[in-house]
Amino acid sequence: MEYALLNGEIIDRSEAKVDVEDRGYQFGDGVYEVIRVYNGKMFTLTEHLKRFANSAESIGISIPFSIVELTEMLEELLLKNNLQTGNIYMQVTRGTAPRNHLFPTGNVPPTLVAYTIKGVRPLENLKSGVKAILTEDIRWLRCDIKSLNLLGNLLAKQKASEQGCFEAIQHRGQDVTEGSSSNIFIVKNGTVITHESNHLILKGITKDVIVDLCKKNNIPVLERTFSLAELGEADEVFLSSTTAEVMPVIEIDGNKIKSGNPGPLTRNLQEFFKKEIEKQCGVLVNNGI
Repeated sequence: MEYALLNGEIIDRSEAKVDVEDRGYQFGDGVYEVIRVYNGKMFTLTEHLKRFANSAESIGISIPFSIVELTEMLEELLLKNNLQTGNIYMQVTRGTAPRNHLFPTGNVPPTLVAYTIKGVRPLENLKSGVKAILTEDIRWLRCDIKSLNLLGNLLAKQKASEQGCFEAIQHRGQDVTEGSSSNIFIVKNGTVITHESNHLILKGITKDVIVDLCKKNNIPVLERTFSLAELGEADEVFLSSTTAEVMPVIEIDGNKIKSGNPGPLTRNLQEFFKKEIEKQCGVLVNNGI
C-alpha cells in the first residue's frame, strides 16, 4: 500500500482525493515543492520547507502547520512508504470554494497534499551531459514564487523534448533567466556565473548549495545576469535542480559547448555536491563518472 499526506493525515494514497472546486485544480491557486530523498533521508529539507512557506505567504496562503510539524509528517510519510531514493512532492492550495476569481471569504482551510515518488539518480546524464535549446521566456514576472501555474514552463520543456533535448534555456530578450525546470550556470575563465535570485527566476535550493560550495572551495562565483552572447562563449555550461543535481550541458541549439564534453570545473562541482549529499544523508554516492 502507498500512503499520502492529506491535510495533516497520512492515509491510503488511493483515498487521497480533493474536490473539483479546489482552487489549485481550477486556478492553479497554490504553491508546491519537490524534496529529494537519498538513503531514506530528505536532502536540504529545511531550505525547501522555508521556501514552501515563503511562496505560500507571497500569495496570501497560510499553511496550517509549522515547519517542525511538516517535518514530522514528511518523515512519517517516508517511513510508511519505505522510500530510499526518490522525491517527495507537496503542494498547498487556497482550498475549496465556489468558483470565483476573488479569494474566498470566511473560514476556508487550505488543502495540503504530499506523496512520494520512487526514482533513481540520472547517472548517465550526469556522466555524459545533456543537450538544450533556447526559447523566449514567456512566463509571468513572479518566477520567485514556486507556483502551480507552470504552463509556460511546460510549453518550453515540451519544445525541448520534441527536439531531442533535455532542457529549454529561457531568456528575456538577450538576458538568460533559467531553464524550464532548472537554474543555469556558465563558467568563464574559471569563474562560475548564475542569475541573481530575484523575481525573474526561482531561488533554487540546489543553486544555493552550489554557490555555497563554490565559496567554500575557493571557486570564484558571481550571481548576476548574463547574456545569450556570454552563454554562447562560455567555457562550460551546467544546470541544477533538485532532481538533476549538477548536470553538464554539452550542446545548445545544436552548437557544442567547447569540446562537447562536460568541463573540469563542472566535474569538480559534481564531486563537491556528491560529498554534500553524503554529509547530509549518510550514504555513499556514485556519480557514475
